[in-house]
Amino acid sequence: MELPEFIKKFPALDIPFPDDVVTSHAIRSDAGLVVFFDFVKDMVLPPHSHLAQWGTVLSGEIEFTIAGETKTLGPGAIYDIPSGAEHGAVIKAGTKVIDVFEEPDRYPFRT
Repeated sequence: MELPEFIKKFPALDIPFPDDVVTSHAIRSDAGLVVFFDFVKDMVLPPHSHLAQWGTVLSGEIEFTIAGETKTLGPGAIYDIPSGAEHGAVIKAGTKVIDVFEEPDRYPFRT
């Protein structure tokens, strides 16, 4: 599944992972941050927490651990991470997700 060209024109974020592992395209409002992530290589997302996050898997597979509960999620799956809940993931190459963060400034835009 390819993202539409207009989404690929959204600005990239300054995230703590290299572009050869994951790319990002994002839009922001005062109420939150919407990010289209494309995982080019397998990736382990270490456990961490922050304000609320909601997302959906567009393609690929994620083994998500949220607040101690592990589930394998595929295309069409939705995840809802409450504010402060520790979570981490093992993400397969080829996975695409849409993440919506409660924090509008969760990640800064790349300059």
